[in-house]
Amino acid sequence: MARRSEGLSDRHKKILTFLTQFQENNGYSPSIREIGDSISVKSTSLVDYYLNQLEEMKFISREGRVSRSIRILKPYLPASAKVADALRRAGKGLEELISIPKLGVIQAGQPIPVPASDLAYFDSESGVEIARSLLPARENVTDLFALQVQGDSMIDASINDGDIIIMRQAQEAVNGEMVAVWLADRDETTLKYFYREKDTIRLQPANPSYKPIIVDNPRALRIMGKVVMVIRQVPTVASL
Repeated sequence: MARRSEGLSDRHKKILTFLTQFQENNGYSPSIREIGDSISVKSTSLVDYYLNQLEEMKFISREGRVSRSIRILKPYLPASAKVADALRRAGKGLEELISIPKLGVIQAGQPIPVPASDLAYFDSESGVEIARSLLPARENVTDLFALQVQGDSMIDASINDGDIIIMRQAQEAVNGEMVAVWLADRDETTLKYFYREKDTIRLQPANPSYKPIIVDNPRALRIMGKVVMVIRQVPTVASL
């Protein structure tokens, strides 16, 4: 079978269309068998052959032969599918709009004190409305809350002063995760990368102008949540 480096065949297009729609709907890539079913091909080796061609043409990338590791580099939808997808999104937009409670401000800089040693001291009725489709499918909406960022210690992580971050409630974290924490001995909260190092915990900023915070007593640190997404706040330009 000759390679089609000159362009996409109908079968390539069907696979890419399926990959694009499946990824958008589920938040992860399909299995080889699911791809085969979408194009009525039972042979997994033949599906793998087409995927290899798409990878050579730079439409997708894969991590070896790990299941569900396909990353789409060039999303593909035919014109008819794009129109149908746009109509589907428009029709479901209002239904999928959810409100996430905004619990207050989190400092991305030096920690700031909070009343009652907790984040939830702002008006619990206030919320941030976002489309459900923007969140990973696996996220439980009832576990989410929003905070407004104050400070610039996380700018290299694309989190700026005034941005809104959506957090998932959590009590534990692994190294490298971005978390909101409460420092009990200081009665303060902050947003930083989490690193456990021997008997201490390092809270690492994403700005070389700030030094890490070293917590000598890990029991004095309480993880409040992990960052799920960032909502960029675009500054308004005053009209002349």
